[in-house]
Amino acid sequence: MKGLMVDVDGVLVCGRPSDGQSWASALPEDLGISLEDLQCEFFRPHWSEIVIGQAELPDRLEPVLARIAPHLSCDEFIGYWFENDARLNIELLEELDRQRSAGMPVWLATNQEHLRAAYLMDVLALAGRCDGICYSAAMGCRKPEAAFFEKAAARSGLPAEHLLLIDDTSANVVAAQAAGWYAAEWREGSSLAAVLAAFEA
Repeated sequence: MKGLMVDVDGVLVCGRPSDGQSWASALPEDLGISLEDLQCEFFRPHWSEIVIGQAELPDRLEPVLARIAPHLSCDEFIGYWFENDARLNIELLEELDRQRSAGMPVWLATNQEHLRAAYLMDVLALAGRCDGICYSAAMGCRKPEAAFFEKAAARSGLPAEHLLLIDDTSANVVAAQAAGWYAAEWREGSSLAAVLAAFEA
């Protein structure tokens, strides 16, 4: 094992900074918008294309907001979303820092569109805590597709058999293993030390 690939949502970033709840928990109260309307009008019809880079987030979001929340601008909504989906797992980040200091490279491996990927790296400063990011919109494919793991391995410069994926979605873990990676499912209470120890046993 010579490189770590770490999922973002549910692993490195876990909901609202204040309490860890979903970023959308208070949408009606804070923005006057229904989550069900957002799901029906935006996420279900558009997200699958946005997350693999076939459509841009603002291009698809703006006309939806004009219909279901005309009082909200696209920038206001995106700012609220990103700021409320930004609780960093400090304990894991510190563990990853130690691994990097010992010579183990760390990449983010995540299903993201372009704007939030940039937010993660620049605003949340994860660029300084990892060696790069492999994200779906940039690669044109998403986890758990086999192509995601092929492209991520190529970007890392390491063979599949030297990479470990840490992810909270079982389908992604299974797909990584099928691609020849090590893989571990991250759960509440998990630690990087315990994950690595399990592979060394």
